[in-house]
Amino acid sequence: MSNQHTFNEVKEAIFPTLAQYVPIVARVHGENHPEFHEVHKLVDAIMAKADAAGTEKPDLNAEFSQLRAVSNDYTVPGDVCESYEAVYKMLAEVDAAYQN
Repeated sequence: MSNQHTFNEVKEAIFPTLAQYVPIVARVHGENHPEFHEVHKLVDAIMAKADAAGTEKPDLNAEFSQLRAVSNDYTVPGDVCESYEAVYKMLAEVDAAYQN
């Protein structure tokens, strides 16, 4: 039960910011980092599933597994802005909360 609460707390705190940042980062960095377009799709899928689940913990294992693979475990490329880095930090935090 506390695991769901932790994920839901993080979800409520972080999803609104991700919803703002991810499309901008995709637009700005997508040409040089095409993998971020896949990150964008996965984030959208994660948020949609989490929202549909309400307070229940959704099954996001496949999405987080793909996200870790695509992002190289949230490794920030050296040639990106602070917003890109912030997105990966937020995603890692959401992922960690989900896994606990």
